[in-house]
Amino acid sequence: MTYLISGLAAFLLVHLIPSFSGLRETLVERLSFNGYRGLYTIVALGGLVVAIYGFGVAWNGDYAPWYVAPSWGRHVTMLLMLPVFPLFFASQLKGNITRVTKHPLINATKFWAVAHLFANGEPYSVLLFGSFLIWAIIVRISIARRERVTPPVHDYPNAVRNDVISVVLGLIVYGLFVWKLHAILIGVPIVA
Repeated sequence: MTYLISGLAAFLLVHLIPSFSGLRETLVERLSFNGYRGLYTIVALGGLVVAIYGFGVAWNGDYAPWYVAPSWGRHVTMLLMLPVFPLFFASQLKGNITRVTKHPLINATKFWAVAHLFANGEPYSVLLFGSFLIWAIIVRISIARRERVTPPVHDYPNAVRNDVISVVLGLIVYGLFVWKLHAILIGVPIVA
């Protein structure tokens, strides 16, 4: 699981940089904005590739589960995954969903991680989903601290239209994942 741990560490740590006050600014000052953005992208993308490869290697390994997922865990997973894709689209199409949830992509990540922990007890799964859950919690706390100093402006034109598009697209993608896309992309069919 060394590849999985290394890849997750690189991917998630680079995504934590903005959470540390002044660190991003210091790096931009030293590397220039484009240098920082380029290095950030290379580390994040490299970490993601290594984590995916490491997960595949671990998947084929002989690891005993840390816990046996409950028989009803898959049903909870299906339910918790329902808001994930609408929240993802809402993070791009700002509207009332964004105003109410504040950070839809972080919330989507939390739902996704918790949902998958209900269905997977293998060490590599717990490591992957648990790491993303912890990362999302840390980032949300960090953002909340920054927003106390500088509250965000939630003036989104076309908010209702964007919300409708986010929900409709999200439910379509959710349906596609349940139908076959999860099996095609992840290699695991969804059995409800």
